[in-house]
Amino acid sequence: MLSLNQLLKRISKELKEKEAKRQRTQQDMRKAISLSKQAILAIHQKRPSNAEQLIKKAENVMSGLDRDSNTYPEIVYCSMFNAARQEYAEANIFLKLTQDSKLITPAEINSPPIDYILGLADVIGEYRRLALDSLREGDLKKGERSLQIMDDIYTELMGLEEAYLLVPGLRRKCDIARRVIEATRGDITQEARRNSLEKSLRLLETIIRRRRPTKTSKSER
Repeated sequence: MLSLNQLLKRISKELKEKEAKRQRTQQDMRKAISLSKQAILAIHQKRPSNAEQLIKKAENVMSGLDRDSNTYPEIVYCSMFNAARQEYAEANIFLKLTQDSKLITPAEINSPPIDYILGLADVIGEYRRLALDSLREGDLKKGERSLQIMDDIYTELMGLEEAYLLVPGLRRKCDIARRVIEATRGDITQEARRNSLEKSLRLLETIIRRRRPTKTSKSER
């Protein structure tokens, strides 16, 4: 039979081990979030191969966290773990859409449905950045395609009426997405009008030049 001193030492050891595990898992969660964010940035910088490598590293970290959750569920399951899963889902969804114009499934990335949906909602913000980059590059059509994808994602999410009750935070993300989409629509509309005005001015200049009388030379007088 253990003495009180031995029992307390055992408990103290277990608590220290749990604290060490908590610190390691939180470090891994921050690492997974950072890797996923870096992957998203690489996609914007048109470096898809780098994005794939970063996502692969994030996948390895997330797999380790999933294994730890079986032994230490009370440590792993926290708001930071949910944030890591959402960021990881967002990076995977964004990469697949920009590369293949297809949606990756939750099963393909081992993502819980709630974190997948919230990650998908965040992709709308990434497409706003793509749209603005396209406008700066003078590619209006690409900007319009980005806006269309934003609209499609938002419309589908809004169609999941029951998800508002089952997915905490989705309503807030959709409210933000709506404002982001409207701002992007305004930017694209303004750019389209500017392009139309420039075309009209160039056409007008061409017509004026054609109608302008040419000067006759002295030999023709």
